[in-house]
Amino acid sequence: MELKYMKRQTRSILDELNSIIIERDRKHEIENRGGHIIESAINLIENIHSNYDVDTAGDLERRLLNSIRSRDGKKFKRGCKKADSND
Repeated sequence: MELKYMKRQTRSILDELNSIIIERDRKHEIENRGGHIIESAINLIENIHSNYDVDTAGDLERRLLNSIRSRDGKKFKRGCKKADSND
């Protein structure tokens, strides 16, 4: 009977360790992906400012941030099309 209890307890400890690892991996993944996305957005903003005039770059940067905030990528695409048609 003691052996059966030990196996159940061991299994429970292993399950708990696995769940800790999974939770850590999930948090680590979110941190990594967030960092990559932020770096990409910074690079995009710098690229926008180097390729457009000050007013257009400001408008596109604002549209990019608003698109992310509202989860609507169409806003940024419309701004890019508008900026390209003005050139």
